[in-house]
Amino acid sequence: MLELVKAGGWPMLPLLLLSAVALAIIVERFWALRRKAVLPPGLGAEVRAWAARGTLDPAHIESLRGTSPLGALLAAALDVRNRPREEIRERVEDVGRHVAHRMERYLNALGTIAAAGPLLGLFGTVVGMIQMFLGVMDHGVGDVSQLAGGIGKALVCAAAGMVVAVPALMFHRHFRARIDGHIVQMEHEAIALMDVIDPRNRRGAQVQAPVQG
Repeated sequence: MLELVKAGGWPMLPLLLLSAVALAIIVERFWALRRKAVLPPGLGAEVRAWAARGTLDPAHIESLRGTSPLGALLAAALDVRNRPREEIRERVEDVGRHVAHRMERYLNALGTIAAAGPLLGLFGTVVGMIQMFLGVMDHGVGDVSQLAGGIGKALVCAAAGMVVAVPALMFHRHFRARIDGHIVQMEHEAIALMDVIDPRNRRGAQVQAPVQG
């Protein structure tokens, strides 16, 4: 590996830097976007039970907000639980956009690396070809080692650019799909909670309670 890096010359340095940054982003996003970190098991049902019993206070809601992205979304609904359903929905949508933005952190950088990798590889290829032709001008076509060195640098840089870009692109798409799946699940949990805290539903339950008794 070290010999390949040396063969690629100085254009390999930014490619190595990009690969290190991409690896750091991939590891961090894998950890941050774990399902149990975003959608803790049973949290939605537990919050709905709290809301149905009316055992909610500001400290309780604030604690829920800090548990996870799902907790932040449900806490936003509970903040305005006594307002009409449309206002609750608007608050959930507003907070949901902020939550989605936080989950997408660093993904733009990963996408940029995926796009920049081949370009840097192409740049290294051009540098290698220029070096090769300058060698031909100075020494003629008889110096095979000079030609081989220029072609080798061009090929190594092109390959390195693709090696950096392909995994970055794959993980970028993977994380986008994972975030989309998480958002769908969070929307489902938020709608279920709104059904519980909807003032119209609570009034209906209060009216029906004496009849059922």
